[in-house]
Amino acid sequence: MARNNYTLLLHGDFDLKIVEARRLPNRDTFSESMRCWFKPCNSCIKPRDDYGPRDSDSDASSGDDNDDDNISGFPTNTSDLKDHDVSGAQTIGTVRIPVQQIESGQRISGWFEIRGRSGKPPKKETALRIDLKYTPFDQIQTNKTLGGGVMGTYFPLRKGSLVRLYQDAHVMDGMLPEIPLDNGKVYQHGKCWEDICHAICEAHRMVYIVGWSVFHKVKLVRERTRSLPKAGELTLGELLRFKSQEGVRVLLLLWDDKSSSHKFGIKTQGFMKTHDEETRKFFKGSSVKCILSPRYASNKLGLFKQQMVSTIFTHHQKCVLVDTQAGGNNRKVTTFIGGIDLCGGRYDTPEHRILHDLESVFKDDFHNPNITSGYKAPRQPWHDMHCRLDGPAAYDVLINFEQRWRKAIRRKEFNLKGKTFLQDDSLLEIGRISWILKPASKYGASDVPEDDPVVYVSNEDDPENWHVQVFRSIDSGSIKGFPKYEDEDEAENLEYDKHLVVDKSIQTAYIQIIRSAQHFIYIENQYFVGSSYAWHDGKDAADNLIPMELALKITSKIRAKERFVVYVVIPMWPEGDPKSGPMQEILYWQSQTMQMMYYVIARELKSVQSNAHPLDYLNFYCLGKREQLPDDMPSTSGSVSDSFKFQRFMIYVHAKGMIVDDEYVLMGSANINQRSMAGTKDTEIAMGAYQPHYTWANKGKHPRGQVYGYRMSLWAEHLGKTGDEFVEPADPDCVKNVNKIAEGNWQKFTASEFTELQGHLIKYPLHVDIDGNVSSLPDYDSFPDVGGKIIGDRSKAFPDTLTT
Repeated sequence: MARNNYTLLLHGDFDLKIVEARRLPNRDTFSESMRCWFKPCNSCIKPRDDYGPRDSDSDASSGDDNDDDNISGFPTNTSDLKDHDVSGAQTIGTVRIPVQQIESGQRISGWFEIRGRSGKPPKKETALRIDLKYTPFDQIQTNKTLGGGVMGTYFPLRKGSLVRLYQDAHVMDGMLPEIPLDNGKVYQHGKCWEDICHAICEAHRMVYIVGWSVFHKVKLVRERTRSLPKAGELTLGELLRFKSQEGVRVLLLLWDDKSSSHKFGIKTQGFMKTHDEETRKFFKGSSVKCILSPRYASNKLGLFKQQMVSTIFTHHQKCVLVDTQAGGNNRKVTTFIGGIDLCGGRYDTPEHRILHDLESVFKDDFHNPNITSGYKAPRQPWHDMHCRLDGPAAYDVLINFEQRWRKAIRRKEFNLKGKTFLQDDSLLEIGRISWILKPASKYGASDVPEDDPVVYVSNEDDPENWHVQVFRSIDSGSIKGFPKYEDEDEAENLEYDKHLVVDKSIQTAYIQIIRSAQHFIYIENQYFVGSSYAWHDGKDAADNLIPMELALKITSKIRAKERFVVYVVIPMWPEGDPKSGPMQEILYWQSQTMQMMYYVIARELKSVQSNAHPLDYLNFYCLGKREQLPDDMPSTSGSVSDSFKFQRFMIYVHAKGMIVDDEYVLMGSANINQRSMAGTKDTEIAMGAYQPHYTWANKGKHPRGQVYGYRMSLWAEHLGKTGDEFVEPADPDCVKNVNKIAEGNWQKFTASEFTELQGHLIKYPLHVDIDGNVSSLPDYDSFPDVGGKIIGDRSKAFPDTLTT
């Protein structure tokens, strides 16, 4: 962020539309030459240089051209214009608009000159016709977010639903304390993988699975708390085959890691070790249909961008869809979504064992990619968030599966008559099955049905009723069913970006929910990178708005003299060797994000002449574990890692969730980084939900419904205790109590002598001063045992797109 008197920071919604362009130069000399070479003589036609909004051959490429945007810049707002060619994109020039003119809030419409690097237009009268309007944050109605759901999304808010919230893959009975709720209820700790196993076992007609990674050898139930149905003891692959043999339609849609291969007798595991080829081969020849789907880019992108998207980005959604029992003899669709992949290394409980039960519970499932192979090491424990949805929102997740399946399964066949499309009939047409409940009206691949009480699973009068909304990050390169024209996209709340139709409603949801928050925000996420336009080391690689929105929410509360606190839990370091170039660069972007946020808060505190510290409002944490060696552990021979020697390791935070004011929960597969939030990179899915009978507005006080119980359950896991001191997260004493435990745990974690931690929460090991500067701790600039600078470092060996 530029720190001078000329910086003008705008906060609000920025609606920009490029209506048309005129006299754009053709930068694609390669394709121009090839076109002339292959065309018959004298038939090479010069491209026209006037374009309307639909067939424009160029786009404004900037972090400041999206709805719900946050503008940070100098007195002139600048947008670079790039062309769109077969081989890539070249910069045509720059359009400049005075920020003071934007700040006025008046609609700006007209032609704006495009200037090249020389300061002159590349061609005479080269220009863009732009229509834009800025709406300041204080003029945006945010108090209706809960009642009407998140506005401007593809899927609407659904009523009459039920939600079950999960922490980690399994919670054994009695492992976490009882948490009292309103109306005399007690929070019930969910058992995620056990519930998924039961749901698959009891499915009658369909089991659909979407995954970044699904491994057929995984056992879902290892420490069961109730009797298992038939086949529940099998591995996941055996269980799915068993259900398929019963006549259940079993479909798997997995990300195809291009670096893995099982061809011509050569096996390569792949860089990400997702076991995609192994799982596909396991189901080959069975009635289970397993499709490996690369992250194909839209063919409307340039060839270079197509290759980059398919190589770097992934399908990251994690969903299980089954039919479950409804009223009478009817069945309904139920779905599980969140952050937990059905693969190795994910099974864990809130105690997060690192040395115990390695030959029983974790037998054949030891996972620690951070330590060099050949060294004795603890297992890497895993913390995650997941949920089960019943009701209308589950059918929206089904629409997502069907849209993605139809895109992935489509194959082209060439013959003398031209192209023909192979027809796939794997998907069940549930509209033709009378005893499976489904929403009325226009149910189909591209149509989102209205909210239909037929598929409600709870009454609006029921205090335990939920309202749920599904969000995505995805584009038309991964979907079959999006509209083709810009006006149709706008009607369905989709964006038209560089010839792509984009759904980026996860970022939209984060922004609107953050803006509606009144007391506190609690976040757990695998990554925390964004708002790069305001970094001290300015970049445009991670321009998602979430970190800046959090910082500006805090500053708005400081100006209003109201308490507001943000808690963020992230991994101690990204999974992998923290000394490696990619991990160091991710840590560097993360510290830049922190620095930006703390600086914005510190600047606001100074402006209101407050003596408060930025840490009174914003804190970052990680999780760790120390564990005594078991008595029955065999003697260790060979090389031993320092982590094993000191009996400690980080708990890997893989969760992707946010809790706001103990009344709203947002969770799914999306990380807080550019890959997950852009909509054109990794494909993601999430849900936002609340109980209308347990809101501040309804109760007139702090609500204690399921969302409150979930947050307190997570804190009980992390803090090793529960109590009244953690009921009000916005209270200054609560912040002090949490930080006291977290800071003490860091001292215990780094001590050479074994000392057990209180819970697992550790203050993130960076120093923040009263001016908002972020630096290394005096005694620790590298991670214990494994090395690597905690504050990170730049790496020029990897593209920013990979690490943001």
